[in-house]
Amino acid sequence: MIKLRIIGTAFLCAAALAACKKNSKDTEPDTPPPTTPATGTRLQLSLDTLYLFAKETYLWYDAIPDYSTFNPRGYAGSDDLASLKNAMYKISQLKENPATQKPYEYYVPNPSRSKFSFVESGNLARGIKGAVDLEGSGNDMGFQAIPVTFANDPTPGKRYVYVAYVEKGSPADAAGLTRGCEITKMNGGNPPTDAGSLNTLINGSTLSLEFTKTNGTKATANLTKKTYTNDPVTAHKVIQGSGTNKIGYLNLMRFSRLSVADNSLDEAFAEFATAGVNNLVIDLRYNGGGYVETFEYLANLIIPNAMNGKVMYKEQFNTLLQEGKAPILKSLPLLDANYQQRYSNGKPLTYADVDFTLAGNVFYFAKKGTLDNVRKVVFIMTGSTASASELTINSLAAYPANIDVKTVGSKSYGKPVGFFGIGIDKFTVYMSQFTSTNALNKGDYFDGFTPDMAEQDLVTRDFGDPLESSLAKAINYINTGSTTGRLSDARIATANGNVVNASDLRMEPVESAGFNGMIEHRRRLKSE
Repeated sequence: MIKLRIIGTAFLCAAALAACKKNSKDTEPDTPPPTTPATGTRLQLSLDTLYLFAKETYLWYDAIPDYSTFNPRGYAGSDDLASLKNAMYKISQLKENPATQKPYEYYVPNPSRSKFSFVESGNLARGIKGAVDLEGSGNDMGFQAIPVTFANDPTPGKRYVYVAYVEKGSPADAAGLTRGCEITKMNGGNPPTDAGSLNTLINGSTLSLEFTKTNGTKATANLTKKTYTNDPVTAHKVIQGSGTNKIGYLNLMRFSRLSVADNSLDEAFAEFATAGVNNLVIDLRYNGGGYVETFEYLANLIIPNAMNGKVMYKEQFNTLLQEGKAPILKSLPLLDANYQQRYSNGKPLTYADVDFTLAGNVFYFAKKGTLDNVRKVVFIMTGSTASASELTINSLAAYPANIDVKTVGSKSYGKPVGFFGIGIDKFTVYMSQFTSTNALNKGDYFDGFTPDMAEQDLVTRDFGDPLESSLAKAINYINTGSTTGRLSDARIATANGNVVNASDLRMEPVESAGFNGMIEHRRRLKSE
């Protein structure tokens, strides 16, 4: 599936490149901006502009050398997008994290790309249309499958294909496909057991499937790619725990625009409140983030009334932005949530009007809903759990006296940073521009959160199945308070008749469902 990654406030920069280089009289920096050539090719001017924005707005701007040393025009090649990507990558690898002795943006799975910053082609003010976008629109067959092996399989090396997730409202959903189904045939033949070939078929226009459901029954489906309306709340249910424990389970695939997600979130939490739920399991295993406004909405549904008004999270920009010493912001128009120019008293606003101070970027809890007696919250996470999802966990974890927060699964992605998009010619650049912390000023999770309870992602069982390994361990903690107890092993009957242990499952990591990042469109102004 296509990955959509927009972090921060996305906007269209309509200003000419030359305007990006001009200084502003009312926001003079302590030192003059770099002197760049007045003329050049379109690509050279774009590379200069990227460099100038980084020198003033990049989170680790202090590591960027002077213009002559960095020589942005030296990255000009035959492909404009590749040239900008190469320059951005070089900038992203300059600042070393003393904790790891590697760059903050070093990406372990693929060191040739940045972990956070990136460049995309086109005007991304409204975002590239991925498989499912944050506006609730899907345009695919609506599922992801993954190759799986079992260490104790009677047929050594045998690879199976299981459905990792199904998008709600999609053609796959309508055809009865669910997470945990084993695909036995694709287009009449054996399914490919390498992820690349498998994804090629899944991302095609049509696909015929034969599959075995989680209850053992066999079924077929003929899928056709089409547009559909997606609900990010894939599943929610009430699970009876031991004694007086009532557990509300919620799977959220992404932090879609609030108007897309709020009704389903309200419905789920109203059911939880009516049922007397006093513990929660929030499943963010494939949630790569999305709108900060929606993360806040979820957090405010979870918290008890006693946390109302307390600090939720903070955003910290670089020193130049905080002190108003980034005159280049005059060239960036400030847009609203609908990507339209914002005005104040008839004056078009730019990012120079935004309050980037520490005090101006503190955000507070504001309780929503009637669920008020949650004692424990367990978050399910994987390496696809990123950005706004990690911000949710980090924000709630700052108040152990009010709510007990634990995590289960595998280490999260590690993205405590956010961006606002910079339009440069026909491209949009996203470079790290702020860090997020909780009320205790903790936010240095560049390596991801290590789970309190390590557990695999058991794709052979559907979301919300109490026997799914991560959910089972979460329930066990809620019931017993133990994070170390070993659970009884589940047995799985595969399509070829073999019976294997779930604990022996081996699979490639599941890609996050189409988005990785945070979008914040509610910037505060200096005058507010």
